[in-house]
Amino acid sequence: MTTFIKSALVVFAAMSMLACGNKEEKKAPEPVYESERGGATEMSDAEKIALGKKLFEGKGTCFSCHMADKKVIGPSIKEIVEVYEKHNADLVSFLKGNEEPIVEPSQFAVMQANFTITKKMTDVELESLVAYMKSI
Repeated sequence: MTTFIKSALVVFAAMSMLACGNKEEKKAPEPVYESERGGATEMSDAEKIALGKKLFEGKGTCFSCHMADKKVIGPSIKEIVEVYEKHNADLVSFLKGNEEPIVEPSQFAVMQANFTITKKMTDVELESLVAYMKSI
């Protein structure tokens, strides 16, 4: 009987240790910015900027070539926004691949690979990306 109790305690202790460890932290679901009908939901400016920043630093990989106010591989974000506003050009359309580059066209070949990413973005994502760029 003593052996049974000791064995039961060992099994119970082992199960308790296993139950406590390795718990996966549940993450909050990603916000959905498209309605089920496919149209954009209303987002506040702050939400667009936050989503744009997330895309800029993540999925879009923009941060690898562009900084806020300093030229790295590509022009600075501020320069891009200034030139597009000066020419009244559509930055979203450019990111979709529908417009020719107007900021450092000689660097366009370097950015070509990124268009496979931006062309797959939704209008809401692209508008949010541009909202973030304009907020800098």
